[in-house]
Amino acid sequence: MQHLKKYVNSETLYTQNDISCKGFVWLLVKGSNENYHNIMFPDSTIASIPHSPGIYQMMDAKSRVLYVGKAKDLKNRLTSYTRFSGSDHNKTTVMLSHVVKVDTVLTATEKEALILEASLIKKHKPKYNIILRDDKNYPFIKVTVSDEWPRVHMTRRRSKDGARYFGPYASSSAMWSTLRLLANLFPLRKCKGNTVRPRKRPCLNLQMGNCLGPCVGAADALHYQDQVKKVLMILEGRNKSLIRELKQEMTSAAENLHFERAAELRDQIQALGKTLEKQIVASSNLKDQDVFGYCRQGTSIGLTILFIRDGLVTGSRSFFLNNPMETDSYVLAQALNQFYDDNILPPKEILLPFAIDDLQVLTERFTDLLGSAVSLHTPMRGDKVKLQEMANANASHIFDEQEKKERSWQGLSASMEKLLHLEQIPNRIECLDISNTSGKQAVGSLVCFEKGEAAKSSFRHYKIQTVPGPDDYAMMKEVLQRRLSRGIKEDNLPDLFVVDGGRGQLGIALHVADELGIRDKIDWIGIAKEKKEEGEKLYKPGRKNPILLKAHNPVLLYLMHIRDESHRFGVTFHRKLRGKASIASTLDSIPGVGSDRKRKLLKNLGSVKRIKEADIQELSSVPGIGKDTAEAVYKHFHKT
Repeated sequence: MQHLKKYVNSETLYTQNDISCKGFVWLLVKGSNENYHNIMFPDSTIASIPHSPGIYQMMDAKSRVLYVGKAKDLKNRLTSYTRFSGSDHNKTTVMLSHVVKVDTVLTATEKEALILEASLIKKHKPKYNIILRDDKNYPFIKVTVSDEWPRVHMTRRRSKDGARYFGPYASSSAMWSTLRLLANLFPLRKCKGNTVRPRKRPCLNLQMGNCLGPCVGAADALHYQDQVKKVLMILEGRNKSLIRELKQEMTSAAENLHFERAAELRDQIQALGKTLEKQIVASSNLKDQDVFGYCRQGTSIGLTILFIRDGLVTGSRSFFLNNPMETDSYVLAQALNQFYDDNILPPKEILLPFAIDDLQVLTERFTDLLGSAVSLHTPMRGDKVKLQEMANANASHIFDEQEKKERSWQGLSASMEKLLHLEQIPNRIECLDISNTSGKQAVGSLVCFEKGEAAKSSFRHYKIQTVPGPDDYAMMKEVLQRRLSRGIKEDNLPDLFVVDGGRGQLGIALHVADELGIRDKIDWIGIAKEKKEEGEKLYKPGRKNPILLKAHNPVLLYLMHIRDESHRFGVTFHRKLRGKASIASTLDSIPGVGSDRKRKLLKNLGSVKRIKEADIQELSSVPGIGKDTAEAVYKHFHKT
């Protein structure tokens, strides 16, 4: 409040709800204990804010977005904060105590405000918004039906390219199982690219009977498209129709004495029958539905989404929302608005446990996304009520799982605090690893774990910028300075920092911490693998001898898991950089091959290995690669 008093005196502070001063408006929000919280609206006054739809962003002193809200009437919504009254521990009260300013954006319609709100929440991840925290990028199965010779493969992004997309699959194992089934039943091409490059001799897939061989002219176009049609039938859930069709083909093949073909069809029918046996039938209406289950216990909410396609349960996703500020109807509306987008399209029917805010606007938005009518409603009778009860039961089960996680973490964190002599509970742990090859393609990898689980949104890669040679200590110092300096600025330092290494590496970390004045704010541990018979050793600042824990100790296993994850994360990125450097050094040394031609060669031929194997005719067939360049590339790889 001190910065406010230089504009208004204490008498004015307690007698006015909004105070204009120097071009700003201060909203004074009264709490139950007569405390007041201020919000500053830049470039406007309450009087000048129109009664129109839009969004508002509440920010703190460092311009970090704390909350994004949407309103049909911005003026009424923002004015309502002046009348808010809540306890000191109320989440809205706590949020308002940190708010310094509010930015507003006017929109033409409420639907535009809804879309903008979802976009800004995903971008800023505000602390006080409902956020469906899920670091996974769920996969789709893509069928490139617009290609001359379509293929089936996994992708994690939906594009407007004319292809058919199926998913997202909540279980990647189920998705890969489906792909394996399709590959075994229907021998479509596996090679990458939208076009098929002619080959002089068939690849191994054709020789094994896993491809029809369009690259060598062995495939019949009509038969190939028939196989694609059957793949689509499986992915659309029309397995029973496909089995009937295959049985008719098998009977016809047997009558015409084509016994090998009849045997192939028999095997396909049996494989599809086994798949049908594993599928859970949820409904007999064969509709595409998403069913939202909802359960509140105290201040927390469990949310489950069941995916039902053609009457079959194809997967589910669950979210745990801790202490949201808003009402249940608003929370569910927010969840719907965030969940569906251009990448995850809504089905034609969405079942809800109760009525929600913005029903009409959400229906319009989802209809636009899908391109056809979408229905959102609460079932009252029949099979749909049973589906809703199933979803609600799954939402309730989230609390059991969350309670198990909490108990497990409380036990593990208490053991860590005791065995490692920590000053604070290590709710947030970070670990650093350095990867390089003789100083080249050097990269620092930082992983973060929160309450026992990987917080992948906080994983970071750091390209080494100031160390020219192979000096791991100097590289570690650079990365630590960058990470910790930013942590001080953004106020997100870890509780425990794990250094991959012994006393030397730990000493570097402590030196950087001393320079920044934060040594006592963080607990520090070095983990080093010594001689095989000695196992892992844990080094603590100010302690002469390392801490030795038994090999099966949960604390040691957890720290080793964090260290190994940082190593994996770093090595993966390092190999990627090394691979790029290898490609660059190989192709960039060819006269006449610049970045554009290099990109075209790699895009059309797929790899440096394929470029090496290609003849002049194949190279010159690449768009943008003339005969002279093709000869230069060929001669470069075939020097005598």
